[in-house]
Amino acid sequence: MDIHSDDLKIFVAVVDSGSLSAASVHLGQTTSGVSRGLSRLEEKLATSLLTRTTRRMELTEEGQLFLQQARAILAAMEEAEETIRIRRQKPAGRLCVDAASPFMLHCVVPHVAEFRAMYPEIRLELTSNDQIADLIEHRTDVAIRIGALNDSTLHARPLTSSPLYLLASPDYIARHGAPATPEQLDGHSLLGFAQYEQGNSWPLRLASGDALQITPTLSASSGETLRQLAIAGQGIARLADFMTRADLEAGRLVKVLEPYYTGYRQQIHAVYYRNTQLAQRISCFLDFLQQKL
Repeated sequence: MDIHSDDLKIFVAVVDSGSLSAASVHLGQTTSGVSRGLSRLEEKLATSLLTRTTRRMELTEEGQLFLQQARAILAAMEEAEETIRIRRQKPAGRLCVDAASPFMLHCVVPHVAEFRAMYPEIRLELTSNDQIADLIEHRTDVAIRIGALNDSTLHARPLTSSPLYLLASPDYIARHGAPATPEQLDGHSLLGFAQYEQGNSWPLRLASGDALQITPTLSASSGETLRQLAIAGQGIARLADFMTRADLEAGRLVKVLEPYYTGYRQQIHAVYYRNTQLAQRISCFLDFLQQKL
């Protein structure tokens, strides 16, 4: 037995209208269509819900019992639809956002207060993974990914792009001097990524191409850790503009080998599973974040 909401609506309309013809006007259907719908419902239930005479229609005992349940079901469906409509008008619910710690600290956290003031019904949950994390395993609604995307199961929305710079602290340059050519990097302390070889490819114009694969002298799993090491004078690091702009403006870091930059920009995407219906709370967060970026 497979009863649909349309079956219930026809039955309730017939009872409330008092006749098949009146119910057909109310539902915008033909009288014969309403009659077939009512007969179909009785056939599914294997019982008569209404006794029909030439003058009137009356509920059977089973019909009276079923009418109460039908009204309750339709009312619950209307309430559920109204709840969803309200939520769509005013985004609400849990929103788990995952991003590498540098992006989270420099591009998300500074704007959280404004976002929460705009969408007070959204419960933000922020997580940081410096390696690619499984969205389902971590119950993540949307993740911010920096660099090339390889997972075809994910839907990606471009957010922005960020230049990459080679940076060191003024103190490091004062103690060790600034390299004049990429080849002179061999004599310097190079800060790179552990277990992330893409992060150790530095975009520099060379005779052999536009990238220099370095072997770090000191490595870390987080870009934020590398930033702090560079500020502390521990070496030269390849870091993104979005996380070092304030450091450059304040003079905590300076650019190294700038004439050899290739103009390469690191792509930044928001990703979520392709089979996910994009909830409004996700859409409004991504629209907000993209505007800030």
